[in-house]
Amino acid sequence: MSTSYNDIAGKSVERLAALSDGIFAVAMTLLVLDLHTPAKEAIRTEQDLWHALAAMSPPLITYLMSFLTLGIFWNGQQVQLNCLARADRHVTWIHVAFLFAVSIMPFSTRLLSEFIQYRTALVCYWANAMLLGLVLYLSWGCVSRAGLMKDDTPPEIGKAIVRRIMIGQALYAFGAALCVFDTYASIAFIVLVQLNFAFAPRIRWLSGF
Repeated sequence: MSTSYNDIAGKSVERLAALSDGIFAVAMTLLVLDLHTPAKEAIRTEQDLWHALAAMSPPLITYLMSFLTLGIFWNGQQVQLNCLARADRHVTWIHVAFLFAVSIMPFSTRLLSEFIQYRTALVCYWANAMLLGLVLYLSWGCVSRAGLMKDDTPPEIGKAIVRRIMIGQALYAFGAALCVFDTYASIAFIVLVQLNFAFAPRIRWLSGF
């Protein structure tokens, strides 16, 4: 009896988690490479240094936002992977697509930091975040249909995962929409949402739990 290659491919949850951790680590490290100290030749006084640091605020803000974004989505992916008894080819490729979205985050971050006053740059950044959330949502749908969860996974876990993704993406979309008025207001709202996700999970209607 012959065995299809697709029936044996992409079974290891551990290998998928290891690949994910590596790509997240590289992407989060690449973010900081766009932060450069002020040119020494241009600094003559304390005031010059303060002015130079103030001029660095766009890359610093976008670095913070993107680091939080990747941290939140790393945590979201780990929640899903921790629920899996096994993977299959479809789930593995969905997560590879998710890692593609992770890997382009340094690009969308740099685009936003260099053109922070332009709505197009912010929309591109939001599209990157939307893609991350969409792929995670598709992943859990595939896992649920294929019955790949551990036997002791309660149904409330799946509801919490979906709720978290939907609320998060809705808030990101609202934040992106604020760029119609001002890109800085949009970024400030997104950062506040991220800080809530990271540090204030007890606010249930915002955190999704």
